[in-house]
Amino acid sequence: MGLQPLEFSDCYLDSPWFRERIRAHEAELERTNKFIKELIKDGKNLIAATKSLSAAQRKFAHSLRDFKFEFIGDAETDDERCIDASLREFSNFLKNLEEQREIMALSVTETLIKPLEKFRKEQLGAVKEEKKKFDKETEKNYSLIDKHLNLSAKKKDSHLQEADIQVEQNRQHFYELSLEYVCKLQEIQERKKFEFVEPMLSFFQGMFTFYHQGHELAKDFNHYKMELQINIQNTRNRFEGTRSEVEELMNKIRQNPKDHKRASQFTAEGYLYVQEKRPAPFGSSWVKHYCMYRKAAKKFNIIPFEHRSGGKLGDGEVFFLKECTKRHTDSIDRRFCFDVEAADRPGAALTMQAFSEDERKQWLEALGGKEALLHSFNRAIVPRPEGSAQLDKMGFTILRKCISAVETRGINDQGLYRVVGVSSKVQRLLSMLMDVKTCNEVDLENSVDWEVKTITSALKQYLRSLPEPLMTYELHGDFIVPAKSGSPESRVNAIHFLVHKLPEKNKEMLDILVKHLTNVSNHSKQNLMTVANLGVVFGPTLMRPQEETVAAIMDLKFQNIVVEILIENHEKIFRTLPDATFPEPVSLSTSPPNAPPRQSKRQGQRTKRPVAVYNLCLELEDGDSANLSKEDTPTGNLDSLSSPSPTTAAVHGPPGPDKNHLLADGGSFGDWASPVPCQTRSPMVQWLNTQSPTTPSCSPVVTPPSPKPPPSPLSLPAAMVDKPLESVVNRKARAVYPCEAEHSSELSFEIGAIFEDVQTSREPGWLEGTLNGKRGLIPQNYVKLL
Repeated sequence: MGLQPLEFSDCYLDSPWFRERIRAHEAELERTNKFIKELIKDGKNLIAATKSLSAAQRKFAHSLRDFKFEFIGDAETDDERCIDASLREFSNFLKNLEEQREIMALSVTETLIKPLEKFRKEQLGAVKEEKKKFDKETEKNYSLIDKHLNLSAKKKDSHLQEADIQVEQNRQHFYELSLEYVCKLQEIQERKKFEFVEPMLSFFQGMFTFYHQGHELAKDFNHYKMELQINIQNTRNRFEGTRSEVEELMNKIRQNPKDHKRASQFTAEGYLYVQEKRPAPFGSSWVKHYCMYRKAAKKFNIIPFEHRSGGKLGDGEVFFLKECTKRHTDSIDRRFCFDVEAADRPGAALTMQAFSEDERKQWLEALGGKEALLHSFNRAIVPRPEGSAQLDKMGFTILRKCISAVETRGINDQGLYRVVGVSSKVQRLLSMLMDVKTCNEVDLENSVDWEVKTITSALKQYLRSLPEPLMTYELHGDFIVPAKSGSPESRVNAIHFLVHKLPEKNKEMLDILVKHLTNVSNHSKQNLMTVANLGVVFGPTLMRPQEETVAAIMDLKFQNIVVEILIENHEKIFRTLPDATFPEPVSLSTSPPNAPPRQSKRQGQRTKRPVAVYNLCLELEDGDSANLSKEDTPTGNLDSLSSPSPTTAAVHGPPGPDKNHLLADGGSFGDWASPVPCQTRSPMVQWLNTQSPTTPSCSPVVTPPSPKPPPSPLSLPAAMVDKPLESVVNRKARAVYPCEAEHSSELSFEIGAIFEDVQTSREPGWLEGTLNGKRGLIPQNYVKLL
């Protein structure tokens, strides 16, 4: 049973039971007061916890926003770009969510805490004050009655009458106060039901609003989440293919490392110990140097480097070789030694020590010493062994028989082309198909002897066994370029153009195969072979580089993208002719050149990503062009050296300032005012630059110089396109563009800044120099050497 009502008539009787009912009401209000007090305290703790959670979430979002994935190579796939951008998307999602949480926290204070505090102070506090008055009047009233009743009857009547009047007035005042107190007690008991619950309702409404906003944010995020899951799956699939290729290359190199040594711009390079002579009492010491020699220029670079001291790089030295002499053990107490004499230092010979006798012989051969080997430091590309498969009538027959069987028997088989057959069966089937005598006898459509996975594996094995990939070595680099950059439309147009440059037989077979793969992808709901999955399977099958390197394997993902474009645009690419006329090259840039991409990981915030379309032309003064030699081509640009096609040569070069705008020795800023049309640009690069004129680049925050425009991507003779400037040692340089450093190892500077002690850095395309007492990295294409 609840509280008993307080009757106003009982105020005059003021019975013990009436007092018990009043105490019950007071106890209930005291319990309510304590509850509200605790609730306010808990509410404030909730707000504090919410703010702490929000601060932690915001810090988490901030960490997500600041982190950037580095990538291997010179460009990313679209999937990788989306994955990289996903951290910022997650950060923005959390930020929006925390904004709603902050609104909710503020609403808790306004809708719950303040109303409850007001109710407790104004209503319950008022009842407490009324109780104090009631208790005080009760004490006064009954004390006065006791005193009045103790008056002697012998007192004068006037005195007694006056006492009676006083007692009666006091009793009337007590009754009025009692009535008001009883009324207040019952009013508060009823008022608290809505005065207390209404703020709670507002609080929960704010909470529901917060969760609803979260739900709406989640709905908006759902589409992006679905796309991101596809990006992640595509990247995982490409990773699996890349990993197997990398492991295969690693095992090949492990078995025979000498046959897989990369071609280099240097005739010889490697570590040698160099004898450094000291004053007589101290003798001499041997210091390990990384040495590089160009035979054509007879130029020798040595750089001290010690692995055990944390890989500290010392100051390098450059000299020109005069002669090299082998040292015998009877003249020095060390093995594997030889002397090198510099042309510009007559009589001052350096004694060097190789790691082994074989290495000493190789150095002697490269340096023109007396003893030489029949093999060279730089080995030619190891050719792939030619299989018996050929791109002939028999090959077309094999292709058509396999495709017909697959589309008849297994177009809906899950994992079609991904599930491999038994190797022995695959080899036996392929041998029968490639044999003129047995080819016509093999019935793939009706025979149960050959599983679908055996047929698909045989088809892939045939394509991999061709002497040259179906999309050719010559156009491999050209096909990769559009996959790395440009808009989707420009990619399709570029691939469209390149497919029609393939030899007729290659294009015909590719047409048949891609048409079949398009049909396979149309049944992806049953066979689970989406366009992306087919790209992973057939990318390495239809395309492969001529040289096996890790850098080439990192481009596998772009091969997959090329195949995806072929499948998705089969009708346009193979049934229509491409635009035979190339658009005009992009207009001359009025912004400073791109800073070269750093090889090391950056901790700070990075600007836009580098892409694969570069300004592949240079302009140097006539006086500089004669100083460039064939050996000066940068390491890693092997394709540009070996490719028979000028188009391939143009697109294979690495990014960096050597292929952008450079100011060489003796040039002046004003010399760049008269642009010369670029004659040596690859048509493919022209195509892509026109299709995507605003491709992003990884460059510092810069301001265009004034009043004269910066250098433009201009032309060199074709034989000189891939050649950088000579190494820089102990020079001065002047800044021709402003640059803001985005890494602690770089220098910030304004136009006209003078750098001291400038020399070539280990970082390709960067110089090291000193400015205002601070030493750091400088983009080579931002300065002019003095």
